[in-house]
Amino acid sequence: MSMRLRSAALVAALVLSSTAASAQELVVSAAASLTNAFQAAGKAFEQARPGAKITFNFAASGPLLAQIQQGAPVDVFASADQDTMNRAAAANLIAVPTRVDFAANTLVLIVPSTSTQKPTQLADLTGSGFQRISTGTPATVPVGRYTMEAIEKVGLTAALQPRWIYGESVRQVLNYVARGEVDAGFVYRTDALIEADKTRIAMTVPTTTPVTYPIAQIASSKNPALATEFIAFVRSAPGQQILERYGFSKP
Repeated sequence: MSMRLRSAALVAALVLSSTAASAQELVVSAAASLTNAFQAAGKAFEQARPGAKITFNFAASGPLLAQIQQGAPVDVFASADQDTMNRAAAANLIAVPTRVDFAANTLVLIVPSTSTQKPTQLADLTGSGFQRISTGTPATVPVGRYTMEAIEKVGLTAALQPRWIYGESVRQVLNYVARGEVDAGFVYRTDALIEADKTRIAMTVPTTTPVTYPIAQIASSKNPALATEFIAFVRSAPGQQILERYGFSKP
């Protein structure tokens, strides 16, 4: 074989090798509340799918959508609410047939574990012991929207307006409460379980809109086959067992 042919063959082999490697890589953007559960699910998926590598990007659902809109190289998107995924679908950013709900959660009110305050109803938050109350920024963080719906339903919107300390994600709200920087906060039950030694669940908060999590393949994904496999794994019995272990329930 001539030097030129050997060189061409080597280049072709490298291209094929690079393509094969790329086909094994997946970028998943997921809601902050999924951090621990998806990290565990990712490891299990990689073990079941030798050669596959998953890179996660965790943040509030709104900012994740903004990143995708700006062209971030994402293969799978999992949000903490239907509204954000609806906007992704309206912007033609997801492969709609792949969209499916895979988990559910519960909104809870938590207080620092050292707190002497014991709210048993949302109206108790108007008391003098709750001057700083946290939730996610409603415009970009789903937990904030769930919270505001619950507050509006019981007629406390105006009374609590001056007391809000907004977080950029549900995990930031959790940290505020765990560090005692606020008197109470609204998070998901799964988040509260992570800081069980530093926070206490005061009550479960009924929500007008069910807290359900949709997942979908991004339309521009370069690895649609692997994306489909990951979505299927999350919905499979092993995937659901992992989610349940971290406090999520079936949708």
